[in-house]
Amino acid sequence: MSQTINKVAVIGAGTMGAGIAGQVANAGVEVWLLDLASEDENVNAVAERGLERLHNPDSPGLMSKEAESRIHIGNIRDDFDQLADCDWIAEAVVERLDIKQDLYRRIEAITNDQTIVTSNTSTIPISLLTEGMSAAFCERFAITHFFNPVRFMRLLELVRGEQTRQEVMDTLDAFCEQRLGKGVVVCADTPGFLGNRVGVFAIQCALHEAVKLGLSPAEADAIFGRPMGIPKTGVFGLYDLIGIDLMADVAKSLETILPASDAFHQYAQPLDLMTTMIANGQTGNKGGKGFYRDTDNGREVLALATNEYQSLQRLQLPLALQAEAEGVGVLLQDQGKYGQFAWRVLSSTLNYAAHLLPEVGHNIVPIDDAMKLGYNWIYGPFELLDQIGVDYFISRMQSEGRTPAPFLLQAQGQSFYSTTTGQLASLEYQSGYTKIERTEGVLRFSELRQTLTPINSNAKASWWVFNNAAIVEFHSKANALDDLSMTILMDALQQAKVMGLDGVVVHNDAQHFSCGVNLVAFRELFEASDWAGMDKFLHDFQQTVLAMRQSDLPVVAACAGMSIGGGFEVVLHADKVICHGNSVMGLVESGVGVVPGGGGCKETLYRWFEKTGDMEKAAWKAFMNLGYGRTATSPIEATDQAMIRADDSYLMNRDRILSSALGQLKDVAKTPAREPLAMVGQPVFAAMQEWLTNAHSKGILTPHECTVGTEMARIVTGGDIAPGTIMSEQDLFNAERDSFLRLAKTPETQERIVTMLDLGSPLRN
Repeated sequence: MSQTINKVAVIGAGTMGAGIAGQVANAGVEVWLLDLASEDENVNAVAERGLERLHNPDSPGLMSKEAESRIHIGNIRDDFDQLADCDWIAEAVVERLDIKQDLYRRIEAITNDQTIVTSNTSTIPISLLTEGMSAAFCERFAITHFFNPVRFMRLLELVRGEQTRQEVMDTLDAFCEQRLGKGVVVCADTPGFLGNRVGVFAIQCALHEAVKLGLSPAEADAIFGRPMGIPKTGVFGLYDLIGIDLMADVAKSLETILPASDAFHQYAQPLDLMTTMIANGQTGNKGGKGFYRDTDNGREVLALATNEYQSLQRLQLPLALQAEAEGVGVLLQDQGKYGQFAWRVLSSTLNYAAHLLPEVGHNIVPIDDAMKLGYNWIYGPFELLDQIGVDYFISRMQSEGRTPAPFLLQAQGQSFYSTTTGQLASLEYQSGYTKIERTEGVLRFSELRQTLTPINSNAKASWWVFNNAAIVEFHSKANALDDLSMTILMDALQQAKVMGLDGVVVHNDAQHFSCGVNLVAFRELFEASDWAGMDKFLHDFQQTVLAMRQSDLPVVAACAGMSIGGGFEVVLHADKVICHGNSVMGLVESGVGVVPGGGGCKETLYRWFEKTGDMEKAAWKAFMNLGYGRTATSPIEATDQAMIRADDSYLMNRDRILSSALGQLKDVAKTPAREPLAMVGQPVFAAMQEWLTNAHSKGILTPHECTVGTEMARIVTGGDIAPGTIMSEQDLFNAERDSFLRLAKTPETQERIVTMLDLGSPLRN
């Protein structure tokens, strides 16, 4: 049985406290954000600064203006009485036990026995936090450890004390999982819990082993990144992102709370160079320089031996690229320094994770979940061990005179995960396999597909049948789309009807739904001057997305992460969109000098006409959105920008999207056929060209941006045609392809695409 949470208070308006308050507000709940009273004229200045942190354009903590209106700021001197009727009070103040306990005593004096109180601590055991507190207070106290940035990081570590009521745990679990959208991992009260215990070990290990092997930051990050299924920031990039000084403090904090026998201590110390860097203000991204820095002449990297910056050349390591495509085992077969680095880091980290059992519990799933949800690893430690092979791992360690963890030896001859019974099960410590049970409504396709056999599959996409529905998954790098991706989608659309299925769901569990069409394929086409091949690809893409809407069966796009470019054109042609609250959507093709060529321009014009009922307004809205490559950072923004419809929906927890899509599939109404449009024609086309000319004269747009903008204008107005000229959906498809090809033939567009692929950065020319 759980309680209802209608009012929340967060005490501590730093990065974490503000982030927690922001996510509570995103969930539609009123929240007070309190901090110390300021001695300045503005008594709430500290809390106001916390609120301002949520406006960071690179990582916006709020989904909408409406969410911001639910946050009330104040201070713990004048507004402490607001806590009296709160259902949950989250403490996120400085990591000092005396300050926290003084605050708890004040909270206990003003609240009733039903008010839940939690701490966001990651270092202080719950037994110390509640020491000296009354039994009644201890019964309603727990730890809720969020990860930064709170809106985007999925992990919440939930820790109970010896006296915490089950009702409190159930309430926090349900609210944080369903309303805040978190993957809740219940942890024992052990040092560092799970995420940081393994994650910080991995980072520190990679840092020290890179230096021992003489790797540059760029080399280390190229291996300790996507080839291992770890975010591309790598280790040195991650240090810069978090803050070199802060990361050093985190490592020091863990060092002080872990027992002397813990293997973490061999990697706990910062590099000698880092002490100098911190003293020099080289603290990472927040200071403008760390292991990397951006200059007017481009990106630079620190030479570790000299502490001097040098030009960063983008590395294209064949080994890393092969491992990305074929799996982590490729790294371990390499006999060079990169293979040695990968093995040292992986063997130490995975063995360390295995050593944590049974200290942190008997189940491996929470550890794997913590690393996937809290550190954005694609695979958890035990999933990686299965990929590498447990027996190979043990044998190689023993051949080096190293001792594998007891749990590894228990797993010898087996795997940590099994589907032999038709259900996904995990191996428990000193036990057998146990079926993995998720909360009702939570369905991860990455787990489900292990129990299914694909109907059709290739290197870029696959489709399966589950609950009488076709599920299409893109699974290329960044889920970039090409002819193979669209072949699978078309096959699913055609075969689903033949098989009598209820409909089609397009979904994946990757970080991003799809980051667009594969630019490498377009580069190959224009370098070969294969314009007919380019036109055919665009035509086939258009006909595939059109088939989504023309299918007799409902089609649902269940998306999360980025759905941009061609990926968003797939979303635009679904009958219904069920997306994640952190979904990013938009047509960004102008950045590489082309127009959306898979129905994106067409759909943007139709959507704005549906929203405004005025063709001229719709044309201008479409022109601006397409020309600037605008993206929406939440479904609420996407609805405002006519990117999704009012009857589309979103969920805060991405693990519930697939289940929701399957459950609603039978009730989804087919989108009506597109009626022809009476285009605004030459007068508005001329006005848009004049707008582009003026923007160029003011230095707002570059010459080629005006060229691209002209093609956008030509599509959404009809170009040099009389006002009122009728254009069909297919006419607009054709116009997109014509404009795309014109732009693709220009040296400027080709230069943009090459720069993006080779340097990973946009070019304005």
